[in-house]
Amino acid sequence: MGTQKTHGQKKKKQTEFIDYEAKFAERLTQLRLLTKVSCREMSLALGQSEGYINKIENGKTLPSMQNFFYICNYLDVTPEEFFTFFPEDSKNQHFYDKFARLPEKQQEHILLFIEDLL
Repeated sequence: MGTQKTHGQKKKKQTEFIDYEAKFAERLTQLRLLTKVSCREMSLALGQSEGYINKIENGKTLPSMQNFFYICNYLDVTPEEFFTFFPEDSKNQHFYDKFARLPEKQQEHILLFIEDLL
Protein backbone atom coordinates (compact mmCIF):
# COMPACT_ATOMS: atom_id res chain seq x y z
CA MET A 1 0.00 0.00 0.00
CA GLY A 2 1.38 3.42 -0.91
CA THR A 3 2.28 5.87 1.81
CA GLN A 4 2.94 9.58 1.89
CA LYS A 5 5.28 11.32 4.33
CA THR A 6 3.94 14.36 6.10
CA HIS A 7 6.28 16.16 8.50
CA GLY A 8 8.27 13.05 9.32
CA GLN A 9 5.19 10.82 9.75
CA LYS A 10 3.85 8.22 7.38
CA LYS A 11 0.29 8.78 6.27
CA LYS A 12 -1.69 5.94 4.73
CA LYS A 13 -3.02 6.60 1.28
CA GLN A 14 -6.82 6.42 1.37
CA THR A 15 -8.38 3.91 -0.97
CA GLU A 16 -11.97 3.40 -1.92
CA PHE A 17 -13.81 0.99 0.39
CA ILE A 18 -15.45 -1.96 -1.35
CA ASP A 19 -18.05 -3.88 0.63
CA TYR A 20 -17.11 -7.40 -0.43
CA GLU A 21 -19.54 -8.98 2.02
CA ALA A 22 -22.43 -7.15 0.34
CA LYS A 23 -21.10 -8.10 -3.10
CA PHE A 24 -20.90 -11.72 -1.97
CA ALA A 25 -24.54 -11.65 -0.86
CA GLU A 26 -25.63 -9.94 -4.09
CA ARG A 27 -23.76 -12.45 -6.23
CA LEU A 28 -25.24 -15.39 -4.36
CA THR A 29 -28.73 -13.96 -4.89
CA GLN A 30 -28.01 -13.40 -8.57
CA LEU A 31 -26.75 -16.93 -9.17
CA ARG A 32 -29.52 -18.51 -7.11
CA LEU A 33 -32.17 -16.65 -9.10
CA LEU A 34 -30.56 -17.73 -12.35
CA THR A 35 -30.84 -21.30 -11.08
CA LYS A 36 -34.54 -20.64 -10.36
CA VAL A 37 -34.44 -22.05 -6.86
CA SER A 38 -35.81 -20.58 -3.63
CA CYS A 39 -33.62 -19.74 -0.63
CA ARG A 40 -35.35 -22.46 1.36
CA GLU A 41 -34.95 -25.12 -1.31
CA MET A 42 -31.26 -24.35 -1.76
CA SER A 43 -30.63 -24.28 2.00
CA LEU A 44 -32.21 -27.69 2.49
CA ALA A 45 -30.42 -29.15 -0.55
CA LEU A 46 -27.13 -28.07 1.06
CA GLY A 47 -28.09 -29.83 4.29
CA GLN A 48 -28.55 -26.58 6.19
CA SER A 49 -31.46 -25.02 8.07
CA GLU A 50 -34.19 -23.61 5.85
CA GLY A 51 -33.13 -19.99 6.52
CA TYR A 52 -29.40 -20.49 5.84
CA ILE A 53 -29.18 -18.98 2.33
CA ASN A 54 -31.58 -16.18 3.28
CA LYS A 55 -29.26 -15.18 6.14
CA ILE A 56 -26.28 -15.08 3.78
CA GLU A 57 -28.18 -13.06 1.17
CA ASN A 58 -29.30 -10.58 3.83
CA GLY A 59 -25.74 -10.11 5.09
CA LYS A 60 -26.35 -11.68 8.50
CA THR A 61 -23.73 -14.41 8.07
CA LEU A 62 -21.12 -15.77 5.68
CA PRO A 63 -20.60 -19.43 4.80
CA SER A 64 -17.57 -21.39 5.90
CA MET A 65 -15.05 -22.11 3.16
CA GLN A 66 -16.33 -25.69 2.91
CA ASN A 67 -19.94 -24.50 2.61
CA PHE A 68 -18.87 -21.94 0.01
CA PHE A 69 -17.50 -24.78 -2.12
CA TYR A 70 -20.78 -26.69 -1.66
CA ILE A 71 -22.68 -23.57 -2.73
CA CYS A 72 -20.52 -23.23 -5.86
CA ASN A 73 -21.06 -26.89 -6.67
CA TYR A 74 -24.82 -26.53 -6.18
CA LEU A 75 -24.92 -23.46 -8.44
CA ASP A 76 -22.67 -25.19 -10.98
CA VAL A 77 -20.02 -22.46 -10.93
CA THR A 78 -16.36 -22.46 -10.01
CA PRO A 79 -15.24 -20.28 -7.10
CA GLU A 80 -13.59 -18.01 -9.70
CA GLU A 81 -16.86 -17.69 -11.63
CA PHE A 82 -18.69 -16.94 -8.39
CA PHE A 83 -16.47 -13.91 -7.84
CA THR A 84 -16.78 -12.62 -11.40
CA PHE A 85 -19.03 -9.63 -10.83
CA PHE A 86 -20.57 -7.38 -13.43
CA PRO A 87 -18.57 -4.21 -14.08
CA GLU A 88 -19.83 -1.45 -11.78
CA ASP A 89 -20.81 0.85 -14.62
CA SER A 90 -22.65 -1.67 -16.77
CA LYS A 91 -26.36 -1.50 -17.51
CA ASN A 92 -26.63 -5.08 -16.27
CA GLN A 93 -25.28 -4.08 -12.87
CA HIS A 94 -27.72 -1.18 -12.62
CA PHE A 95 -30.62 -3.48 -13.47
CA TYR A 96 -29.42 -6.13 -11.05
CA ASP A 97 -29.01 -3.63 -8.19
CA LYS A 98 -32.65 -2.61 -8.57
CA PHE A 99 -33.79 -6.20 -9.07
CA ALA A 100 -31.96 -7.43 -5.94
CA ARG A 101 -33.92 -5.00 -3.75
CA LEU A 102 -37.25 -6.56 -4.70
CA PRO A 103 -38.88 -9.20 -2.51
CA GLU A 104 -38.18 -12.76 -3.64
CA LYS A 105 -41.74 -13.31 -4.89
CA GLN A 106 -41.56 -10.22 -7.14
CA GLN A 107 -38.17 -11.36 -8.45
CA GLU A 108 -39.69 -14.72 -9.40
CA HIS A 109 -42.55 -12.95 -11.26
CA ILE A 110 -40.09 -10.80 -13.21
CA LEU A 111 -38.03 -13.85 -14.16
CA LEU A 112 -41.17 -15.58 -15.44
CA PHE A 113 -42.05 -12.47 -17.44
CA ILE A 114 -38.56 -12.33 -18.98
CA GLU A 115 -38.75 -16.03 -19.88
CA ASP A 116 -42.06 -15.36 -21.67
CA LEU A 117 -40.38 -12.59 -23.68
CA LEU A 118 -37.52 -14.80 -24.84
